[in-house]
Amino acid sequence: MKERLIRLMRIINLIQSKPGILARELAERCETSERNIYRDILALHAMSIPISNYGHSKGYAFISNFSMYPLDWTEQEALAFSMLPSVLDQIKSLLPEGFDSALEKVMGVHKKEKSKRVDILQHVTDIIQMGTPAYRDEEGGASFLYDIIQASLSQNTIRTVYYTQSRDEESERDIDPYYLVPRDHRFYLIGYCRSAGDIRTFRISRFRDVKLLDETFDRGEFNLKNYMKNTWSIERGREQIRFKVRFHASIARYVKEEELFVKPKLTPQKDGSLLFEVTVNHEREFMNWLSQYGPEAEILEPKAYREVMRQKLDRWRALYE
Repeated sequence: MKERLIRLMRIINLIQSKPGILARELAERCETSERNIYRDILALHAMSIPISNYGHSKGYAFISNFSMYPLDWTEQEALAFSMLPSVLDQIKSLLPEGFDSALEKVMGVHKKEKSKRVDILQHVTDIIQMGTPAYRDEEGGASFLYDIIQASLSQNTIRTVYYTQSRDEESERDIDPYYLVPRDHRFYLIGYCRSAGDIRTFRISRFRDVKLLDETFDRGEFNLKNYMKNTWSIERGREQIRFKVRFHASIARYVKEEELFVKPKLTPQKDGSLLFEVTVNHEREFMNWLSQYGPEAEILEPKAYREVMRQKLDRWRALYE
């Protein structure tokens, strides 16, 4: 059984290193019969290893981009594999020559890949340059972006201390970090808050501490696209507000270039203006965005928000008078 397991692993490596290898060659390299090779291929098929025979004299190859490298091990799998020498120590004399060196090479690949992933993640984190809060104490503030990205990739729960601005207080929370979302020069974390028992959105700059836990999570059927549907930026609501706005011809082409998180309906008008229609689930961020265009943007519908904008303009005028 032990010898066959080693042979199966060698067959996988041989097919990966030489696509199109024949059964005869596999038998020679594995020092066995072609009949055993055919049986081994059937066993690999049963283990869902996608090996295909491309016909007479064309040999075996993997289907699609399947490969055994890099080693996509979990930490538990790596630990279990590293314990093999101590487990097999009592039968070491029965192991084939080269087993120890093969094991060392496999573990070396795993450690190299792990180190490489850490380096890449650190480089990516260093490259991302976001804004900082306008007010900071003398000690500045730590950035937990690296830890959060690492936890999201490895699907580890994080234990955090989070500052809630609306209540002006800090609280400890265990969060399953699902996705990082950039919005308006900020990063937000969308994940399952175990304290609240619900999916929540957290602003990265409001984390005061982040620690990775050994506990892992599964995103299940969570769909980010559905979760953020009709959300103008990051603030979600439960309404469905259909805005209809006319943009003046002088800025219509600029509005068309806007990179938005929701898809509006754009209808060019004969006079060069642009009719902009969009449904959002919360109005505040949309109204703030619209305000930057001043009198070049006119809300047509809903009429209630025409009145909201008029009152806002009256307050501005009174302030500057």
